[in-house]
Amino acid sequence: MMKTDKEYKELSIKEFNKAAEKYESGNAGIYEMCKEDYPPILEEIKKTDFKTLLDAGCGTAPMISLLHEEYDDKEYTGIDLSPKMIEQAKKKNLPNTSFVVGDCENLPFKENSFDIVINSQSFHHYPNPQDFFNSVYKVLKPGGKLILRDNTANKIFVFLVNHIEMPLANLIGHGDVRIYSTEDIERFCKNANLKIEKIEKRPKFRLHLVAKKE
Repeated sequence: MMKTDKEYKELSIKEFNKAAEKYESGNAGIYEMCKEDYPPILEEIKKTDFKTLLDAGCGTAPMISLLHEEYDDKEYTGIDLSPKMIEQAKKKNLPNTSFVVGDCENLPFKENSFDIVINSQSFHHYPNPQDFFNSVYKVLKPGGKLILRDNTANKIFVFLVNHIEMPLANLIGHGDVRIYSTEDIERFCKNANLKIEKIEKRPKFRLHLVAKKE
């Protein structure tokens, strides 16, 4: 049975509140795989001039921590639905950085606020994916970019994951909603007026997207 938007989000909050203290440890379990998405995001960021960056679904801020090592003069914002994740992120006391508990489907920031929005292994938790893309468009500056990493595969595999694996994951306390084909992502971008610069299926069932607000 499909859950309501509220039920999915409550599952995600419970899941990541529980995972917050171990998320960046060597004992992170299934979340260890998330670390594989950080280098490709950094690679894209290095190609882009920026001053302000939003990490949407920032968790305990591992990506922002890495970015501080490369770019310590930029302004960073992190947002996550899990209060415990944000609590752990704030403990890092990173300069030029603010953290907000909030919903990535309705980003609580002014229009034209960020040069870059990144989103890593968070998107498949969103019940309303188009709302996320629309919200990203709102907060990006003209010329700004969305860099998104998540999971994808061919349509048959996507169907099996969404109809078998995801419901089982929900039963054991995970807030996963669904994964998407590249065609789905193209549609979300088009509807949000984001121009795709790069969309790729990469090894280990990874989706890699770079889209621009013109």
